Amino acid sequence: MVIGPRDPATEPSPVPSAGAVPDSREMATLAARTAADKQGQAVVVLDVRELITITDYFVICSGSSDRQVKTLSDEIVKALKTRGVRPVRREGEVAARWVLLDFVDFVVHVFNREEREFYRLENLWRDAPIVHWEEATEAAGNIAERSPPGP
Repeated sequence: MVIGPRDPATEPSPVPSAGAVPDSREMATLAARTAADKQGQAVVVLDVRELITITDYFVICSGSSDRQVKTLSDEIVKALKTRGVRPVRREGEVAARWVLLDFVDFVVHVFNREEREFYRLENLWRDAPIVHWEEATEAAGNIAERSPPGP
């Protein structure tokens, strides 16, 4: 047995190369843009990294009808799938009043307008900074502090 310098080019890779892991902020932004492009209403991205450990971002949007909620969730899944990102869990699609798409690093909540008003996730997570997703995805540091809630 000869022991000498190893040639990385001839050795098998221990993990198959699947390309770069998509950035969770970039993917959450893509979900928000897709929702807006499909007439999703009041699209918000919250940075919850400092508040919880199970995910980095919440994307929240509304549809004006159950049918639109279903369409928004389907289009978001389709857009992210083109980037190699798929949800690990999908809930609420049968009733289409509140569809939850869990992508692990970010979670998308697509609400019917009435359900969103009832659950008020933005109020529950009011300490989370809002991500300015309308700006370029590549721009860094575009997180603004949320203004205090009104009376």
